[in-house]
Amino acid sequence: MPRHRPTQTPRPVAHPGPTPPPPQQRERPGTTLRQRLAELRGPAVPPRPLDARALAALAANPGCRRRALLDGAGVDKAALATALGSPAPFGQSQFAFVRGNAFEAKVKADGGTELMRLLHERLGGDAGAPHEVSVPDLTAAGPEGRAARTALALREATEAGGWALLDHPMLALEVAGSPAYLEPDAVAVHPDGTWTVVEIKSFPMIDGSADAAKVGAAARQSAVYVLALDRIAELTEGAEVGHRVLLVCPKDFSNLPTASVVDVRKQRAVTRRQLTRLTRLEDIAAALPEGTTFDPECSRQQLDAAVESVGAAYAPECLAACELAFHCRAKARAAGAVEALGRSVRGELGGLTTVGEVLAAAAGKEGDPADPTVAALRRAAALRAEALAGGPACR
Repeated sequence: MPRHRPTQTPRPVAHPGPTPPPPQQRERPGTTLRQRLAELRGPAVPPRPLDARALAALAANPGCRRRALLDGAGVDKAALATALGSPAPFGQSQFAFVRGNAFEAKVKADGGTELMRLLHERLGGDAGAPHEVSVPDLTAAGPEGRAARTALALREATEAGGWALLDHPMLALEVAGSPAYLEPDAVAVHPDGTWTVVEIKSFPMIDGSADAAKVGAAARQSAVYVLALDRIAELTEGAEVGHRVLLVCPKDFSNLPTASVVDVRKQRAVTRRQLTRLTRLEDIAAALPEGTTFDPECSRQQLDAAVESVGAAYAPECLAACELAFHCRAKARAAGAVEALGRSVRGELGGLTTVGEVLAAAAGKEGDPADPTVAALRRAAALRAEALAGGPACR
């Protein structure tokens, strides 16, 4: 008598993503995580480096498994969004890029003389003026070599007990089980062993203050650098990473540099907590269907299925931080998800997850009247109806 085999229902791929398989099934024989991520990216596609700006945005939305996997695998999300038919006008303009590079070169001219003067003026403390500044050579092969050379230069500068300026050092930080290599504008070493992150931006500082939103973004970005430096400082005797970073911007409407000190203790704590909550990449990758790839050369249908196989946590704030935000917004709107209205709205609606459910509850067609959310919706609908009818609510 043939053995009866129960039918298997397809595993859903919608939010919040597929259920990971048992641990014994997670790794295919002979496949390392690096190989798996290369397969997801596309064998001929070079990895896109994960920078501090992307890490800060990722830490602000740690529940988005989609962005964690795509960033960890080095997928070019802009090319992927274009292939999906949802290109995003995202990124820095060419004019702003050139202007930023020109200003940074001006700040670091003559061995960083003006930069070190600003640093000593704002954060020098009792140390003498930096007349002699060591600028170590950080040249090495590959990001791993540059990160190792940076760590060695930081230790040597701390042991020397003088001023040192590291121009574009390379720092390593583990994110969701995968290394990310970060490149701050500069790191300064004080004679007392303090390490200070220097962030150079091209937006102006008028009358001693700059745009609050841009300063906040710079602080979150700098906090990622501070976290990466903390790992090196733990292994370096006498070293301490400063919780205050030096923000250098053009003064007023000129091209002259000025500086301000930004305390990033809050941003560092939040970023550390959020990064530790990220699901490890191997767990996300192991839950994907066999043959999943995000290679932009694939068909639009194949890419759409691949993207939808990874759970996302869309919010309107993503539009300013992720290249795939327009694609995710279109999917959220098509599904009627309340997340498209914002995180605060989503939090207020409790178990009601779609706009259709919300409208049905407000109209009295569905929902438990004892549920406070349902009761509030019905009360709001009644008040709106009275207002539109010119009833008691508008007298």
